[in-house]
Amino acid sequence: MRKKIKVLIVEDSLVVRELLKHIIGSDARFEVLAAVESAEQCLHLLETETPDIISLDIRLPGMNGLDATLQIMAKRPTPIVVVAAQVDDDELNIAMNALRAGALSVVEKPVGVTNIAFETMAAKLCTQLAIMSQVKVVRQGIDRGLRFGSIDQPQKPIMRPGSYTMVGIVSSTGGPQALVQLLNGLGAGFPLPILLVQHITSSFLDGFVSWLTGTTPFQVRIAEEGERPEAGRVYVAPVETHLTLIHGLLSIVDTLPVCGQKPSGTVLFSSLARELRDKAVGVVLTGMGADGADGLNQIFKAGGYTIAEDSSTCVVFGMPSAAAKIGAVREMLPLPAIATRLLDLTGRGEPA
Repeated sequence: MRKKIKVLIVEDSLVVRELLKHIIGSDARFEVLAAVESAEQCLHLLETETPDIISLDIRLPGMNGLDATLQIMAKRPTPIVVVAAQVDDDELNIAMNALRAGALSVVEKPVGVTNIAFETMAAKLCTQLAIMSQVKVVRQGIDRGLRFGSIDQPQKPIMRPGSYTMVGIVSSTGGPQALVQLLNGLGAGFPLPILLVQHITSSFLDGFVSWLTGTTPFQVRIAEEGERPEAGRVYVAPVETHLTLIHGLLSIVDTLPVCGQKPSGTVLFSSLARELRDKAVGVVLTGMGADGADGLNQIFKAGGYTIAEDSSTCVVFGMPSAAAKIGAVREMLPLPAIATRLLDLTGRGEPA
């Protein structure tokens, strides 16, 4: 019999705490280890107990969710899923910074059992808890995460500095903290537009975009139909639609999900390969699943430059691994080296 996943719930509202206990306790995969009302109680409990995953509220009495995440990752590293309501900008900012501090994902706080969205939200919460409980975390950050088999390093790639015109990026689990590091590494004045697909709970997208704008040197905005991409800006795929490039302009497409994702990195990359051919750059960062792999392969075959994040820095190595396994990756790099390589490709960096 498979061992149950032990969950520690941290939630100050008695009503929501009981609701979470009901949702998680009703799922055969889980055992509710404890349900506490403050971060201080959580930290005290971690001195003697070892949960597999923590469901963490953001707005708590005393220590908030961000400070709790920092304390947990420093003292007793444990996978954390932030469970937050879309209440205000401050709460969203705390949630995004908790991701940067080491939390693995943010999900929306389930509503009452009579709400029409209850079943969907409850199922998503349980799925995230089950998946993230498998991620291995270490003190002061994230280690190599999940493994999907060994990958042969590609041959020394051929670059054409200065010949590329646009960068596409797809990221999922672990993406927010990876993107902050990558964009800050590129710095102000990066000469190419960036089109981004980040898998994130829809209700947190606006907060995520605002957070990126405030923590990186880029102007980050949700992409709009018919825009012409400009250098120094990051265009993020809107909620539940695909982002593509058509005749040099952004196009928002409402078609079926690809690889179970909408927006999908594969849809974005496919359009870049079709429109830009060998002038496109595609980057696959940390994330679960295989989204982006097929589209990255199209950029590769069109002569563009393709990069995947190395397992040594991925929170979850799923998407980069999937891309590498089908031969879509020209170069697999640890996260700190990706910005350097992108600068090389623009002709502004030092020769590789």
